[in-house]
Amino acid sequence: MRIIASILLGCLTCSLLPANPAGAEAPAAELSVRDAIILGVVEGVTEFLPISSTGHLIITTRLLGLESTTPLANAAGEPLWHKPPTPANPAGEPLTLKLAADTYIVVIQIGAILAVLLLYYGQVHHMLLGLLGRDSAGLRLFRNLLCAFMPVAVVGLLASGWIERHLFSIGTVILALIIGSFLMLYAEYRRKRRSGIGREIRDPSDLYATQALAIGFIQCLALWPGMSRSMVTIVGGYFAGLSPTRAAEFSFLVGLPVLAGAAVVKGWRSGPAMIEVFGWGNVLLGIFVAAVSAAIAVKFLVTFLSRQGLAAFAVYRLVLAALLAGVFYL
Repeated sequence: MRIIASILLGCLTCSLLPANPAGAEAPAAELSVRDAIILGVVEGVTEFLPISSTGHLIITTRLLGLESTTPLANAAGEPLWHKPPTPANPAGEPLTLKLAADTYIVVIQIGAILAVLLLYYGQVHHMLLGLLGRDSAGLRLFRNLLCAFMPVAVVGLLASGWIERHLFSIGTVILALIIGSFLMLYAEYRRKRRSGIGREIRDPSDLYATQALAIGFIQCLALWPGMSRSMVTIVGGYFAGLSPTRAAEFSFLVGLPVLAGAAVVKGWRSGPAMIEVFGWGNVLLGIFVAAVSAAIAVKFLVTFLSRQGLAAFAVYRLVLAALLAGVFYL
């Protein structure tokens, strides 16, 4: 916990330093402190609530004017490249504000990861003990997280390019919000019927490996922006027999490898380009703000689900879809 707190403090300290030390080249485009804070709050609040962080971030970047596809240039007027021209690709891939912003909203998920590590340090510790052969429940929990992670990891790697080209739009987000709402209402209806006649699974470590794998396949739906990774894993937990609170906690823990994997892959592919456009300071600020807001959202969700279930979030998604359709298409 001390290590995690130190990382968060380091992010905040670094973000308060000048984004470009003396002698360093200025960023190619401006990301204001306000924009960094807004994106950090939206990421942290929506990452673990069943309302779609990606969908909200796509909407937010559009409202903040971070969707320009105009090629960027350095101070000397020379074009900046995400992928320089090659004989196989003479046109290359110019560096744009949209490319940097799309990378930014994935990389700041690191803040959400740190929040879960801090809040669920006990479960992570049990899993580590399980790997050492000293905690059987911790080992089962680790196995279940691995089973729930593998399907989305494989599908995500194979389909990430197609998803970025075809599904990152307001229209696809609206459709996913609507479909996800009805899926949530059905899951809530089914859970309430079952609660009167069956026994809920007490802990995610008690899931069978096949049940965890089924949650992993359901989680693949979250690759559709607007669907919500948190929502589909909670719904999958409902179907497997977990209570709302336990389903949410399993969703948070499954999010650790999923979010980390997405951040590493996106950072590897486009991280240097993002830093070249925005600089370091506000990237670290976004991570810090995301961590704080994610911790608050996680505590809220666990309490709310134990009392109210998923229905209120389904209604929110339908209202949001209607508002977006009205603003962008009517």
